[in-house]
Amino acid sequence: MKKERIVVEERRNRILEILRKTPKKNVEDLSLMLKVSKVTIRRDLQYLEDHNKVARFYGGAKVVEPAKSEGLTEAEELKLYRDLIARYAASLVEDGDSIFVNTSSNALKMLDYVKCKNVTVITNNGGVIGKDYQSGLNIFLSGGEVRYPKNALVGDFAIRNLQTIFPKKAFVGCSGISAVSGLTTEIVGEVEINALMLRNATKAVYVLADHTKIGKNSSFTTAMIEKVGHLITDEKAPKNLLDELRQAGVEIHLVKKED
Repeated sequence: MKKERIVVEERRNRILEILRKTPKKNVEDLSLMLKVSKVTIRRDLQYLEDHNKVARFYGGAKVVEPAKSEGLTEAEELKLYRDLIARYAASLVEDGDSIFVNTSSNALKMLDYVKCKNVTVITNNGGVIGKDYQSGLNIFLSGGEVRYPKNALVGDFAIRNLQTIFPKKAFVGCSGISAVSGLTTEIVGEVEINALMLRNATKAVYVLADHTKIGKNSSFTTAMIEKVGHLITDEKAPKNLLDELRQAGVEIHLVKKED
């Protein structure tokens, strides 16, 4: 298994080398050069795109050079902060942990950066399917009705399967969080599952929310603020709103761009 992973990593590094020298190489070219199927190349390119190494276009991809934090557009800066939040959340996972992860794209992103051993992930996020993760992750899907476009697994089937699971930690995203309304979402079908994850985590609850979600109140309340132990957000979050959350007992973890 370890040997196979090394072969895959070497092939992906080779793809990056080829694209740096000849950006216009397409899937068919790469398939012939590396002597693997087009399906394998597409899977490699998807992995590299998920890790911000390449940008895909029809038929191929190009290498993405690391962006400097200064001079970013608002959308690029927000993406950077969300990535930093995901990386920080991953650093809180320890060897042997069991964790809940909800349908949040940012909570799912953190799994890309978990490097620990023997970590059990229980999730209703269908986005885990078809992605490559470190061998130390053991991933269990809740089952349930698939709701698009998020590939969220919801409904009574998912709830029943999660009710008897009590992991150490929960990592959940949200549509909004405030001291008054607590944790909120726009998707009513996810309310009970999110609440269950917060309720059943035995050690710690971490909410992942960038600055655009701080102080925002969405349609449906998942849990009052007393159920939230930790908030991972970024340096652009309004200080007065963070102070309100601190007064409500939430521990704030701030991520910052590198100078």
